[in-house]
Amino acid sequence: MSRSLRRGSIAAIAAIAIASLSSCAAGTTPDTLQVKPDNAAATLGTTLRLNNIVLVTGVGTSGDYTGPANVVVNISNTASTPAELQSITVGNAAATFADAAGAPQSSIIVPAGGSVVLGGQGNPSATVSSAAVHIGGFATTTFAFKDGQKVDAQASVSPDSDKGLYKGFGPTPAATPTPAAMPTKAASTAATAPATPSAGATVPGAPVTPSAAATPSTGATVAGTPVAPVAGATATATAPAAH
Repeated sequence: MSRSLRRGSIAAIAAIAIASLSSCAAGTTPDTLQVKPDNAAATLGTTLRLNNIVLVTGVGTSGDYTGPANVVVNISNTASTPAELQSITVGNAAATFADAAGAPQSSIIVPAGGSVVLGGQGNPSATVSSAAVHIGGFATTTFAFKDGQKVDAQASVSPDSDKGLYKGFGPTPAATPTPAAMPTKAASTAATAPATPSAGATVPGAPVTPSAAATPSTGATVAGTPVAPVAGATATATAPAAH
């Protein structure tokens, strides 16, 4: 190979190496590569970071949807003081907050140097009672803090699904009212017919019918009836004693 050809080959190799090094220097972050992450994220100032912002609808929902949805987000706070999230709105619908036990809360406190996850079992929640969204699309979600900081994010909309990443993150279905117990057959209010008294029983209030006079048996003495003298009997008189 001639000296000139060798010089050309070396120059080409050097150019390729320089291009490779330039690519590495550019980095591989989504911002550098102009690749957006699957779920929205937002930063407020230098201390608050909102990651993995998702709006989760109910099980089996699809297409255009209007109904309850949960806002899922991880909020980290690197400041030395707590941050207070005062409101979340999806479009024009405001979310209501509840603690892990389901008790209503007016705001969510993000501790200093810590983080809070909204959504999922064992975590506080933010629920929108009626969000008008498209499943699989994005919904403008606004976060406002007590110190006046506010940020909009395009939250992805995903249904709660057994096969999805957000199983159990959707809104809990409202309890179905239990039907009122059917009344038992009403007892008859008709008076029960009085029982027929047995023979010889006395019915209260009924006049008593006197019984027929009993016929004395032969030889019996009936009170008040004169006694007939027995035939052949001599009456013995007791004479008065002589003086």
